Amino acid sequence: MKVVVWKFGGTSVADPARLRAAAESMAAAQRAGDRVVAVLSAMGATTDELVALSRAVSSRPRLRELDALLAVGEAVSCALAAMAVDELGLRAVSLTGVQAGILTDDRHGNARLREIRPLRILEELDTGAIVLVTGFQGISPAGDVTTLGRGGSDASAVALAAALGLRECQIFTDVDGVFTADPRVVAGARKLPAVGRAEMLHLAAAGAAVLQPRAVELAIAHDVDIHVRSSFTGAAGTWIVEEAGMFETDDVVGVAHRDRESCYAVRDLSPAAVIAALAGRGSAVGTVERHGGEVLFTAPGLAETEVVAVLAAAGVEVAVRDEFGTVTVVGHGLDRRPEVAARALLALERDGIDPHLVTTAPGCVSFRVPAARVRAAVRLLHDLFALHGAETVDRDLAAVAAP
Repeated sequence: MKVVVWKFGGTSVADPARLRAAAESMAAAQRAGDRVVAVLSAMGATTDELVALSRAVSSRPRLRELDALLAVGEAVSCALAAMAVDELGLRAVSLTGVQAGILTDDRHGNARLREIRPLRILEELDTGAIVLVTGFQGISPAGDVTTLGRGGSDASAVALAAALGLRECQIFTDVDGVFTADPRVVAGARKLPAVGRAEMLHLAAAGAAVLQPRAVELAIAHDVDIHVRSSFTGAAGTWIVEEAGMFETDDVVGVAHRDRESCYAVRDLSPAAVIAALAGRGSAVGTVERHGGEVLFTAPGLAETEVVAVLAAAGVEVAVRDEFGTVTVVGHGLDRRPEVAARALLALERDGIDPHLVTTAPGCVSFRVPAARVRAAVRLLHDLFALHGAETVDRDLAAVAAP
């Protein structure tokens, strides 16, 4: 009997009906001969509700206590799912991150995985149980509960697959897979049957919320393929694989965006000091630049309140600006294709969209644009690179520049 690792996101276990549906899928897999390990997120908006509760009693809750609170959401999902499996005539056991052997560092709220010792998981599988593991959490060297940051259940699942010696991990969510753009923004967005891990990492880091960037990093490090698919339809989704059949291809894979990406301004602090302060919190700066007497920077993946708290601890006041968002074109070898950025800039300018900052990396080109124009920019660039069809980016630059 082969072992499979599945992950169910918050929308996939949002209510009792969805929990029962997930339980039925796991039961069917076990009856078909698989040994099932499932990582569950908190139900629906539970995590947000717990955060709101914490803010109702404390303006700045200590991160250790916040972790202790937030870890409850996944425990509820797993316990209820185990009950649902029992109702189907099979046996399931729910394990917290601590019980599952998920060891982290001591950075509360954004802990890094150090090791997974899946002995209890293997023992329970040997008894014939379906094993349900709380995502998003582990235990610090001091024995405290830690959480892995937003979307951390994705990382938990990929790491568990690697620890169990598996080459793939199934992630069930509320979308059919990875698209060339957010289908809620671009009606013609196309589902991709496969995406290279490097390209997926750029898409996730640029705002494609279907998968957490750290999960993709773990997949790269441990050679784990990820299948992102819908828990609502059961249809094949998108495989995140090593190269997705690409070899020196110039295709643009997709366009990702953030409607708003907060930009922070500080005075009397160097860029190095800003980077060091956030690094101490386990977070990285996105972009940093000097502008007059200010240092402007972004911190993707970190909540505004956390950024302000980190800098406040260093005695620095932070101004938050949210008038910009980002649009990112992702592909292979775009740093060797300057015409991609040139074409995009020409198209944006002709549509009256003036990028405030352009950043180029080997796999992506990112534009900071006014928040009110982000979605228009996404649609424009999606059409420009013909992502709704099979065409590639290899067109004549002069044709685009022509009136």
